[in-house]
Amino acid sequence: MTPPLLLVIGDSLCFHGPERPELLSHPSLWPNGTADTLGCRVDVVARAGWTSRDGWWAVTKDPRVWTTLADPALTSLVIAVGSMDAVPASVPVWAREAIPYVRSGPLRRRVRSAYLTAHPHVVRATAGAIRQLPQSATEHYWTRMLAAIRHHRPELRLALLGPAPWRSDAYPSNRHYPASVLAARRYAVENQVALVDVEGAVATMHAEGRGNPDGLHWDWPTHAQVGAAVAETLAG
Repeated sequence: MTPPLLLVIGDSLCFHGPERPELLSHPSLWPNGTADTLGCRVDVVARAGWTSRDGWWAVTKDPRVWTTLADPALTSLVIAVGSMDAVPASVPVWAREAIPYVRSGPLRRRVRSAYLTAHPHVVRATAGAIRQLPQSATEHYWTRMLAAIRHHRPELRLALLGPAPWRSDAYPSNRHYPASVLAARRYAVENQVALVDVEGAVATMHAEGRGNPDGLHWDWPTHAQVGAAVAETLAG
């Protein structure tokens, strides 16, 4: 008999550990911890920097997601995009995303280097005024994902991973984070989707000086806590 399947649509928090990005098979990553607790397999579709908009694009454009959604073994799905949405931006996201398209190669490298150097200074100067994605857009794409998933697989157990805090020199402002947490809690109630609130576990990690030196990604104990919380939510 085929074991049940869990699908996670996420960002780098799904595959980045305390030192580096890891293979998706690494047993300490939280999706694998969730799957072990639930006794199921897990498929993760994620990229570094993904926002909820990228999650929606994955649902609509990635045949791997379509195939998994059509798999009768699929029983649970976690929407784990949204944390990056509230992170401060120094330029509009479309401008940052256009950097890889700059030609020639040497010019592209100079543009990328200039952006990386200037970014934290601009964030400080603007007090983190610009989000990677406005909260209204975050909720718009969450809603579109939920609607599509519920239309095709209304029986699935669904969970939404709440936004995670950061303490990063590269993103030196948490201006939008508190409001994003409150908005996620409200959204979950209004849209009848279970919310996995990770604020407490991740904030404690940062306060104790644990986690990745980049100030964004988690240590293994935090991965374990999040994986257990997601499993508890889906089981419930």
